[in-house]
Amino acid sequence: MKLDIACGNHKDGPDWVGMDIQKRPGVDVVHDLNLHPWPIDAESVDCAKAWHIIEHIPPACVTENGTRFPFLEFMNECWRVLKVGARLDIETPHGASDGFLHDPTHCNPVDELTFEHFDPDYRRYQTYQPKPWKIISLNYTREGNVNVVLEKRA
Repeated sequence: MKLDIACGNHKDGPDWVGMDIQKRPGVDVVHDLNLHPWPIDAESVDCAKAWHIIEHIPPACVTENGTRFPFLEFMNECWRVLKVGARLDIETPHGASDGFLHDPTHCNPVDELTFEHFDPDYRRYQTYQPKPWKIISLNYTREGNVNVVLEKRA
């Protein structure tokens, strides 16, 4: 399966499964990404994309049960559904860009160092130790977007 996470009206193609919080054309799975587990089997996804969604996922929040880290949970849920060696393509506005700052729903500023927290090859990984990913490619401009391709590690 190819999974287009938060596909909105623009699912990547007919051979992709589109998941979004709202039922729209091309959305195959209607689900709130902040509720886990997603209705996707573990290790059933060959590749996934999450374009322009992670900036909307809170980095942390306080609930009656304590502090949660929804962005880390989102990344761990992506890890759960992908097969080992599968890749996740993420694109998001750079946290210092006007594209991030002007939208009142953006709450998770991401920059070129953020994904080092998910790759055990970097010292930043030691802070939270989420499920392990490998950074395959990383491109960014401070005025534009961050694009990263991550590979699920065993």
